[in-house]
Amino acid sequence: MWTVGAPGARRPCETAPVSSDRCPCGLGDPFAECCAPLLAGERPAATAEQLMRSRFAAFAVGDTDHLRRTWHPDTRPARLELDPEQRWTRLEVLDRAGGGPFDSEGTVRFRAHYRLHGRAGSLTEHSRFARVDGEWFYVDGEHE
Repeated sequence: MWTVGAPGARRPCETAPVSSDRCPCGLGDPFAECCAPLLAGERPAATAEQLMRSRFAAFAVGDTDHLRRTWHPDTRPARLELDPEQRWTRLEVLDRAGGGPFDSEGTVRFRAHYRLHGRAGSLTEHSRFARVDGEWFYVDGEHE
């Protein structure tokens, strides 16, 4: 989960993947070839699902800069701080609608698994995305 905190704050993450590790987003590709270029701002997400997966990877590695940069300006929080005790461990994409290269809106329903204080948990969300000037942004989500 995220909480309000210092602008641009990053949580220290000793579990950040190295370039040859599998990407936390769950696609099975090496991090360097999957979400790392998106987190680094080297290229934008091509679809709403790709953006959502990169945002999960950002939660997993503690990259609040990517989370804020890809949050729609109308709904972006002023500050973002991640819980240093929470480790995001696995992502399941449950459903998607729209969000393709020629769409202006899309939704992705997913379940994100985590560990917090030694206990396993999960969060299911139906997220909305919007494409502005060719770039996808996370708008908001409803937790189930």
